[in-house]
Amino acid sequence: MNRILSIIACFVIILSSSNEAKAQFNPLKGCIVDANGDCLPNTILGALPFLRIVPDAAAGSMGDTGIATDNGNNAMHFNASKLPFMSKERGLSFTYTPWLTNIGLTDVYLIYLSGYMKLDDLQSVGTSIRFFSLGDITFTDAQGDPSGQGQPREWEIAFGYTRKLASNFSAGLSAKYMLSDLATGQTVEGIDITTATSFAADLSFTYNNEVQVGLYDSRLRIGAAITNIGNKVTYTRNTTRDFIPTNFGLGAALEMDFDEFNTFSFAFDVNKLMIPTPVSQQLKVIENGVETTVANPEWDQTGETGVADYREKPLFSGIIGSWGDAQGGFSEELQEFNYSIGVEYWYDKQFAVRAGYYFENPLKGDRQFLTVGAGLKYNVFGFDISYLVPTSNTRNPLDNTLRFSLLFDFEVFQSDN
Repeated sequence: MNRILSIIACFVIILSSSNEAKAQFNPLKGCIVDANGDCLPNTILGALPFLRIVPDAAAGSMGDTGIATDNGNNAMHFNASKLPFMSKERGLSFTYTPWLTNIGLTDVYLIYLSGYMKLDDLQSVGTSIRFFSLGDITFTDAQGDPSGQGQPREWEIAFGYTRKLASNFSAGLSAKYMLSDLATGQTVEGIDITTATSFAADLSFTYNNEVQVGLYDSRLRIGAAITNIGNKVTYTRNTTRDFIPTNFGLGAALEMDFDEFNTFSFAFDVNKLMIPTPVSQQLKVIENGVETTVANPEWDQTGETGVADYREKPLFSGIIGSWGDAQGGFSEELQEFNYSIGVEYWYDKQFAVRAGYYFENPLKGDRQFLTVGAGLKYNVFGFDISYLVPTSNTRNPLDNTLRFSLLFDFEVFQSDN
């Protein structure tokens, strides 16, 4: 399938220059505005966005919740520290996620392979491999002439170790390596495109306890995780690098056993990207009752590089400062939180139905969608499926798309021995 180089160029240029357009910030409205004074989206941008794609069909059918759910197959993505509390001793899963099928693409997809194993009552280990294919592309130059073929690919390999620090509390640490090869060897406006690589770590914690909800035996889990704490990357040989999607997540899940056959779970997650908020290059101000536009001194205080200061922040300065760097103040910071809710019902631990909802502020990406799905366990194998229904005007790459996960249960063999 032919696609022009502009698909890749747009991605690269978004990371390197589009935030530097002369957008105007209106302090009276607390947002970046257009020529008519209407608020414009100020989405947080970073490199390697494929790291934030939820790779599990079960989580994908519950509004992308997963920080505290009883699902070890997505733990390496959400929260590795919950592994010691999983109901299974070990697990392995394979997930296939088609991408952009709503516009007819068939060779763009995400594959995720993950597994975990409890070493003993206190310790667990996990690993995962993520592969994102952007299909086959025919590159073209600025004049539209073919300049070669390409197969953009992105990888992530992760390993995690978790340990109980108390009977109901655990901590986890994961290490990962990421590689993004979008258009290596191509040239855009005289700039050579290279491969972006990064090393990163995840730090996570889980509280798990048996509780009584009315007459029902229940389990309460609360999880927190900071994921993708890693070095900044670049797709060119430019010294200016971009942040990868470091994320803070906080989640809770309550699982209730109504009887030996019926189980109901409710999950709620909150997430925030720990990446500096884009800063506009110009400001709207009122001088002597007249509204005028002036240069924003916070955009490039040195005036030497011609690059926005928020993009040049050191790694940890940018991560920590992301909690209070929005031009719109506290109200804009609140807009950067995303919310997920999910519910799940199991009958006899054999058949599950799931639903969920995901909300992102319209000025910070506007991803809003409903999800539904089901799960089936038969003997050695389990099967999960999810479907996404958009509820906003912003198109989602997973609009009206089915995702599939295949699970393998090793304990079946143990029970036969």
